[in-house]
Amino acid sequence: MPRPESQVIVPSVPLLPGIEVLHADAALLVLDKPAGLLAVPGRGADKQDCLSARVQQPFADALVVHRLDMATSGLMLMARGAAMQRELSRAFAQRQVHKRYVAVVHGHVPAPAGDWGVIELPILVDWPRRPLRIIDARGQASVTRWRVLALELGADGQPQTRLELEPVTGRSHQLRVHLQALGHAILGDALYAGADVQARSSRLLLHASALALQHPVSGAALHFSLPPAF
Repeated sequence: MPRPESQVIVPSVPLLPGIEVLHADAALLVLDKPAGLLAVPGRGADKQDCLSARVQQPFADALVVHRLDMATSGLMLMARGAAMQRELSRAFAQRQVHKRYVAVVHGHVPAPAGDWGVIELPILVDWPRRPLRIIDARGQASVTRWRVLALELGADGQPQTRLELEPVTGRSHQLRVHLQALGHAILGDALYAGADVQARSSRLLLHASALALQHPVSGAALHFSLPPAF
């Protein structure tokens, strides 16, 4: 997806360090969320620093319409005002906002028969260990498309695979749970990978790399891409 540099409007008030604005207009913002930063405030005084709070300093009307896990980096969309929040939330609910991710997982993953493979496994909250999720027949239907980008060897010499992922549904932890179920947990995943796979990276190697949607006011097609730093 090409990055529409011509549409970027630089805010008059700089954001706090670590946040880059890729696009800003009267309806929406597209931001680069770093790994390790909460998307929204958590519980407790020590969890109030987050992307939404930082963005609301120069953009007081910025409102959240979706989230990324704290450990995940990449493209995140925010609305400007309540009316745009409703429009963008509707677009997400109707699957009119398309997202893709890049992940690096443990082991070499055999390429699917076609260009893209599909994981269709229901996801349920693991109530005794929440916020963890598990694969369970009682859970919500969950669908992830995936394809192999490259078979690699890590710095430690162990096999790993670079994948492109497209969540058709948007369940919490969906990509992390589905890849664990595939037998190839994401490197650095402190929630779903074993200790050896966690230790292979100091951060979760999952990045929101592409975002496409129709502008809620003009109707123009917006496409953004942001390659991962890993």
